[in-house]
Amino acid sequence: KTLLKHLPAKTLEFQNPEEMLRSILRSATTAAKTHPTTGDIRIPAAISASSKLSSSRTFATSTHPKKPNFRPDVKHENAAAGAKAAETLNKDLRARALKEDEKDRSLDIGPDGRPLFTSATSISELTKKDTCTYMKFRREELERVLPEGLPVGMLKEFGDSMRDALLIRQSFLDLRDNFRMVVDPTLQSNTKGLKARKQVVLDGPVSSGKSIALAMLVHWARDEGWLVLYVPKGREWTHGGFFYKNPKTGLWDTPVQAANVLQDFLKYNKDHLQKIPCKIFEPIPLGEGAGVGWMKGADVVQIPEDYTLLDLVQVGLNSTHAAVGVVVRLREELSLVKDMPVLIAVDQYNSWFTFSEYEEPVTVRSCRPIHARELATVNAFRSMIHDNMMVGAFSHSTAVGKLRKDLPVVPADARVNFPRYSVDEAASVCHYYLRQRLIQREAFTEQSWKKIYYLSNGNGAEMRWLVPFMR
Repeated sequence: KTLLKHLPAKTLEFQNPEEMLRSILRSATTAAKTHPTTGDIRIPAAISASSKLSSSRTFATSTHPKKPNFRPDVKHENAAAGAKAAETLNKDLRARALKEDEKDRSLDIGPDGRPLFTSATSISELTKKDTCTYMKFRREELERVLPEGLPVGMLKEFGDSMRDALLIRQSFLDLRDNFRMVVDPTLQSNTKGLKARKQVVLDGPVSSGKSIALAMLVHWARDEGWLVLYVPKGREWTHGGFFYKNPKTGLWDTPVQAANVLQDFLKYNKDHLQKIPCKIFEPIPLGEGAGVGWMKGADVVQIPEDYTLLDLVQVGLNSTHAAVGVVVRLREELSLVKDMPVLIAVDQYNSWFTFSEYEEPVTVRSCRPIHARELATVNAFRSMIHDNMMVGAFSHSTAVGKLRKDLPVVPADARVNFPRYSVDEAASVCHYYLRQRLIQREAFTEQSWKKIYYLSNGNGAEMRWLVPFMR
């Protein structure tokens, strides 16, 4: 309405608003062509006022325009760098304080005034009296005994607590004593009718300590002089690398994973392997190599009668075509070793009962997922229907899906539920974290740590994350 008041009377004759606007624009264009420099175009006062007003508002908000910021993330990077520097400083101060605390033995007190650390120097010396105490380790010794790699949960515990120590749990001692009784049946007379099992599957909720218990079991077995094949990441057997279908066996060969298995097995067991002679001398069939196809002019590799298990492993490492065949033959040879106890320990064992990462083309537009049992290496080691000692640990953090209770190649009584922390274990854990300055001493009470225990439902990783917030 304000605009119409200032328009000429002739403009108001138009009934259609579009025709009116066209007329106004036509007049303005004509005036611009007639007077290109000093156009005599009269702008209505209302329009002129509104334009000035909007123009003044625009410049009022940015009287002194700032230089555009082409790196808006710099501010966040500086803040993150400052937070990281503060965290590093806090860790340094805490490390210095812990170093001073080592001189004060009165701090090594657990629940009810009991010692917080065990006096045992090896895992073999641990007894029931050592439960709910911590055992100190040396990182160099752990890496020497477990060269295949330490569990992630163990490294996280060492890093957060700033000490290489682990809790001695009764569930681990039961696992260790089970295999001790398998090797020495006379020890069963001291138990209350418990039957030793040669095959064990550790199952339980997330962050219950299955991987750490398995690593400690391997540590103990190797200290005892056993020959142990330790697989800390069973999922790597079914993911990555090359895969080919072997027409001779009908299974899929994964030469890259097979070579990694042989390398890991050789890291700690080299001295044992060179003392154990081979007992199977049948030629090992060759498969496709990693990215190089089939070998020309040879289908098998001969195994001389003077070969040891070390020589057998070297054959697989020297030839990528023979890697898978050597791993399969190694499984057969391990079942025939009688000079020393042999243990096969596999973490992430549940990943061998689901589909692998590999797929087989079926049609031009579809593929079939390959199950882990169709892989030659997994097929050789997965079964527990035999007379050898074998322990597998489920890893629910790998998210392979829930498996049925009765697995096809596992004895019915092999599965053992590995529990989370009990109340007594949680008490020792919280006192240990108090000793390691993860908890403020003035805020530590029995009521406060029990709240954290029940809040986390005994989850070790969650308890370690929650205790610094104790107030």
